[in-house]
Amino acid sequence: MSNSDPKDLVQAASDWWRTSVIDIHPGEIDIRGYPVQDLIGQLSFVEMIWLMTRGDLASRGQAKLLEAALVASVDHGPHAPSIAIAQMAASCGIGLNNAMASAINVLGDSHGGAGQDCMVIYGGVRERLSQGLSLTEATDRTLDEFVAEKGKIIPGFGHRFHPVDPRAEPLLSLVREAAEAGIVEGVFVSIGREVEAALKRRTGKSIPMNIDGATAVIFAELGFSPEMGRGLFILSRSVGVLAHGWDALQSGRRNKGPMPKEIPFTYQGPARRKFVRPE
Repeated sequence: MSNSDPKDLVQAASDWWRTSVIDIHPGEIDIRGYPVQDLIGQLSFVEMIWLMTRGDLASRGQAKLLEAALVASVDHGPHAPSIAIAQMAASCGIGLNNAMASAINVLGDSHGGAGQDCMVIYGGVRERLSQGLSLTEATDRTLDEFVAEKGKIIPGFGHRFHPVDPRAEPLLSLVREAAEAGIVEGVFVSIGREVEAALKRRTGKSIPMNIDGATAVIFAELGFSPEMGRGLFILSRSVGVLAHGWDALQSGRRNKGPMPKEIPFTYQGPARRKFVRPE
């Protein structure tokens, strides 16, 4: 490389940052090939999300489904770790951007990853359906495989707070409407409901689909990968993080901890003892 022609070096540097998302020149900004001035005032924010992540323009029906999923996931109160962290961080004097980053950074496998894992399950069932298995058999085999690898908790079903998640059915209804209109196939609604039925067969109790299971249906119907499903959830939840961070800044409270100072924590270490330096 050190002996290369300077033009080759410049080209190598340009190729290093190769991108299919945006092209910028003085006075020109093209996003996925579209001049930005043609998009401003024409595309909604959710349509821009689709264009940026998928590379093409969403139909109105596709955009409606994606928007519904994003709206449904924006917030779930300060008992959600990411939201609690946004409030606590904002009270520490670090600024709104840092509060948002602190909250988003905890959206990992346990808090934020359920939708992605649920999409993996749905995808596994879909793959087995393509191999000729019945929906019930495809679901059972997929769940057996998932449980053997990751344990008995099935992401996207059951909720520690809601006996029935009020967000799930409205989302599924929109998917069914979209399927009737030919916008999506609708197969993932059936898969999700069969997973729900399989859990009842296995446990003897109802474990209803939650928000993660419902948005996983939408993201899968729209053709997003499981990894992108998690990214879209994080994008949605960032709105709640922003709102709660700003709310905390407006409250004037400083150094907010995880619980009021009047409520003690539980100590489980050694009893108080005398310090004696070892010889």
